[in-house]
Amino acid sequence: MLAAADRISEEHLKGGGSMRTLRGRALFFVPALALLAVFVVYPVVNTVWLSFFTSDGEFALLGKYAAILSQPEMFDSRGFVRGFPYGALVHNVMWIVIHLPLTAGLGLALAVILREIKGGAIVKSIVFLGMVTPMVVGGVILRFLFDGNVGILPSLLSLVGLPRRTLTAYPDTALFSLIIGSLWLWTPFSMILYSAGLETIPDYVYEAAVIDGASAVRAFFAITVPMLRPVTSVVITMTFLWVLKIFDIVYVATMGGPGGASNVLALQMYMYAFRELNANSAAVVATLLMLVALAVSIPTFRSVRGEQQ
Repeated sequence: MLAAADRISEEHLKGGGSMRTLRGRALFFVPALALLAVFVVYPVVNTVWLSFFTSDGEFALLGKYAAILSQPEMFDSRGFVRGFPYGALVHNVMWIVIHLPLTAGLGLALAVILREIKGGAIVKSIVFLGMVTPMVVGGVILRFLFDGNVGILPSLLSLVGLPRRTLTAYPDTALFSLIIGSLWLWTPFSMILYSAGLETIPDYVYEAAVIDGASAVRAFFAITVPMLRPVTSVVITMTFLWVLKIFDIVYVATMGGPGGASNVLALQMYMYAFRELNANSAAVVATLLMLVALAVSIPTFRSVRGEQQ
């Protein structure tokens, strides 16, 4: 009886010690959780709450969203008849549709090509300079790159008989110029991820494909592309989020001009908040960006996690 009682008492003491240890470890999370609550949770909740009110303080629920989305700077249906601008919302969609597949495709192509050639690591380092360049500096570079007097691209276009002009100064070319120029700044990201993904594919898989008589093209589409599907999901999601919140390049290069032809959602949010001093309208745009980002990123990362498990 005494031995059993001692054993029970010992187990109780061990349990109490483990609880004290658990509480002690939990205390280490308190500062981080406090900072997270103050600088992340509260701003997000407050932004969403502000988006339900008008500038006069009247509660409008979704009425504020309808009012903002009907503004011509957000969506201008007349643009489909007369041309640019179409509104920041449409411009963001166009940016995603053009930029995302080009970035993913070029990154994969560069990763595969540079893996097979000598000096590929050096070339990767050079290409990666675009990624480490601050986006503000990148915007300045793009501004000069498309300048009609000193820009390289207008000079090349003039060689084939096209008029030499500042491409970012005209509504029909401003947005496309920034989209194409931004490939240099983001393609290195997808190239590095695909390069890391290629290293995880065993060589014997390709050797078996060669023995079976598969060509390089066939092996690429039957082996490389399917086995890089988790990497592709990450590349697509991160690129989508980057394009969704694109701001600094547009701000520095064109300021959304000419005439709003290159305006995007993040820049319009800035205009509402700091030019018009309308925090409620800016909160609407910020909330929309957050909801779209969550709608895209959560399912994607769930699928990637499922494939890894």
